[in-house]
Amino acid sequence: MERFILFTVNGLTLGAIYASMALALVIIWRSTRVLNFAQGAQAAASAYIAWSVTDVTGSFWLGLAAALVGGAVLGVLVQQTVFRRAESMPPLNSAVVGVGLLILIEAALGMLFAVDETRTIGSAFSTKSYQAGSLPLVSPQDLFVVGAVTLTVVTLGLLLARTAVGLRMRAAAFAPQTARLMGVQVPLMLSLGWALAGVAGGLAAMLYTPTATELVPTVLDGLLVLGFTAAIVGGLDSLVGAVTGGLACGLALSYTSGYSQPDLLLPVAFLLLIGVLLARPQGLFSSSRTRKV
Repeated sequence: MERFILFTVNGLTLGAIYASMALALVIIWRSTRVLNFAQGAQAAASAYIAWSVTDVTGSFWLGLAAALVGGAVLGVLVQQTVFRRAESMPPLNSAVVGVGLLILIEAALGMLFAVDETRTIGSAFSTKSYQAGSLPLVSPQDLFVVGAVTLTVVTLGLLLARTAVGLRMRAAAFAPQTARLMGVQVPLMLSLGWALAGVAGGLAAMLYTPTATELVPTVLDGLLVLGFTAAIVGGLDSLVGAVTGGLACGLALSYTSGYSQPDLLLPVAFLLLIGVLLARPQGLFSSSRTRKV
């Protein structure tokens, strides 16, 4: 029982990190109808920006702020350059563009930051777990991860579902021509969606990189795969689904690595992805409801 509780706590923490990457993918999909497979590389670039700031200041919080701002700026830059035309292309074309951009960004990071140097980003809080008898429970870092993701999804949910800006973003994504006729500044709304996704990606980087052995250009590739799996499981149109899918993936992988072999992590994630695609292709929390603009 103690092992089960330990694996559950660890799975929920990892699931929250997966959910943060899934949120970045879902935001872009909801606001532009594009799957951005370069999101992991963009988040890695945000992590390098954070490392540069923390290396000079020694402050994790300044590094976090730099990662969020850098992620937003990079998101807008990518949308205004690479994806500006890809947004009107078929989904497969935009996916190929995203993969190409991922390779380009990682190569650029490798040239700018020598890969033979060891770089790490420290945790904001202690990773030592509180004890309940002989059982280690959550650590301050675990609470920070879960709290940050919870705050993010609540804030984004209120913005996208309860505000006029969120409705304009949806209108710009689903019917850009009609939205223009109704006075919606479509380019601005699309850029805002990419900026918000960049912020979510920067947060994912800052939650994940302290647990990695070192910061390298490809450090978030695995997180992108798991975040994409979580987004598909929950439904690409649902923020709640992204979080639920992330937690489901985290628990499944934690139990797999704890009771079986750690090498089975990615195969289990892909099996979960395939199972959901076969049983409910639109995701567990997708909705077909229409909204009046």
